[in-house]
Amino acid sequence: MTNQRRTLVAGGPEVSALGLGTWALGGPSAAGDQPLGWGSRFDRAEAAEVFRAAFDCGITLYDTADAYGTGTAERLIGETLAGKRDQITIVSKWGNTIDEEARRLTGQNATPGYVREALTASLRRLRTDYLDLYLLHLSGLPVADAEELLGTLEDLVTEGSIRAYGWSTDEPELAAAWVGQPGFGGLEFEINVVHDSPALVDICERNDIPGLARGPLGTGLLTGAHPEGSRITDEQDFRRRSPNWLNYFQDGYPVPELARALDSVRHILTSGGRTLAQGALAWLWARSPSLIPIPGARTVAQVRENAAATDRGPLTQDQMREIDALLTPG
Repeated sequence: MTNQRRTLVAGGPEVSALGLGTWALGGPSAAGDQPLGWGSRFDRAEAAEVFRAAFDCGITLYDTADAYGTGTAERLIGETLAGKRDQITIVSKWGNTIDEEARRLTGQNATPGYVREALTASLRRLRTDYLDLYLLHLSGLPVADAEELLGTLEDLVTEGSIRAYGWSTDEPELAAAWVGQPGFGGLEFEINVVHDSPALVDICERNDIPGLARGPLGTGLLTGAHPEGSRITDEQDFRRRSPNWLNYFQDGYPVPELARALDSVRHILTSGGRTLAQGALAWLWARSPSLIPIPGARTVAQVRENAAATDRGPLTQDQMREIDALLTPG
């Protein structure tokens, strides 16, 4: 990985320009009858190797949540990266309540008291005494409810158990609610080449805050592994029955208009010897210097491929204009 670096939290260490998203590494879980894992097959040892490979590739930013495998992803970070805490940056999230043993999300809790309870549990699983960035994981929480959390979050910053806090949300009016608070550190939101988020990028750029780019590979669609007409058949893969907040697959099929949009810009994304996934990451680096992609990976080969994208850097502005022209209706 070339020496591309970003600052995640003011006053904190620099991080790699590419992070590792760990949702897929948490294994199966569910909320009600909605699967939230990436399939029925889960090999804990293989997942651990992915974490080790990511570190060896120079990835220092790890994005996780207590909901990912109901604690499993956090535990794997704590186990596999033990002894490397001073070399890595950890982002986690709270807001969902979990049953670790049953691997189920049981509800939501946005009360100030639950912030401390959830953080204590995450720190224990991660084997650390602080988080670099702690994100609210409830995208649509009303601003009035979010404001009630500020006192507790600022206290946690002062106490040193978190460096900063932020929000994982795709709603610009909510994302802006905490901007300017002393302990506010950044945002996380969905953005990729077929799903731009200009209002959220604008908030990051105007306020000089980082934006963790969630879904940079469109839950696998932008890797090219699932062409139009193909189908995911594993009933434990959330893409087989996509929740309403993720719309790259429907009934296991890639959404046709998104698959066609990807095909229309494939030749640009794969320029310069890039794979399709590497081109999708290069689009994000060109889209804004505020963005830090956090693609997931389920295998060592995938994490190495993603990490190698930094060697070729961002797309050119001419390429970005060409993509914009091809994807703009009319």
